[in-house]
Amino acid sequence: LTFGWILTYLSQTPQVQTKQTPGNERNDYTGKFLSNHDLVWIYDTMIIDGFEWYLIGPDEWVAQNVIARVIPNTTPPDGVNESRWIEINLFEQTISVYEQNELVFATLIASGLDPFWTRPGLFQIYEKLETTPMRGAFEADRSDAYYLEDVPWTMYFDERRAIHGAYWRANLGFPQSHGCVNMSVGDAQWIYNWAQSGDWVYVWDPSGLTPTDPDLYTAGGA
Repeated sequence: LTFGWILTYLSQTPQVQTKQTPGNERNDYTGKFLSNHDLVWIYDTMIIDGFEWYLIGPDEWVAQNVIARVIPNTTPPDGVNESRWIEINLFEQTISVYEQNELVFATLIASGLDPFWTRPGLFQIYEKLETTPMRGAFEADRSDAYYLEDVPWTMYFDERRAIHGAYWRANLGFPQSHGCVNMSVGDAQWIYNWAQSGDWVYVWDPSGLTPTDPDLYTAGGA
């Protein structure tokens, strides 16, 4: 089944209330509230006025913009010649890990913020570091310069773009980085221990909103 995590920051309230029917026409809220990062199963989808609504329980619907979904896809992406890979979904802001063509792990991420997008494509992990410093600046006057010590569980896969733990992130589920794939420290450690150098990393945006023109991308950053 498809599943996902509630993202309350998009609802402008500390909690999300479910509805008895999909859509905004009826004021038929259930009185049941969900908190940020609550895990839910998604049993059905309906499109109302061009907007997706998800059924997460009997007569309980929530809008697509308050859920980060994982849609299990056990078919390897084009170009992946093994039964293990990592999938990063930029639209949903999730990461999924597959082994023996089965989903074995998934969690929330924070990817690159416009104009520092995480680049879509197929890559391979080429360096693993338990901890490493990260520094960089993208503005000409270096007004955005940063230096981060001991960034944990770092795996580089596309120039200076890496999957890593981000101890400075208070919330996940929306783009925030300079191109890296930020995760909670514990989740990053799990993937780090699972992964091997050379493992495939498939980055994609099913919405098509993330640019693919290579000229728009720098080497990336934290």
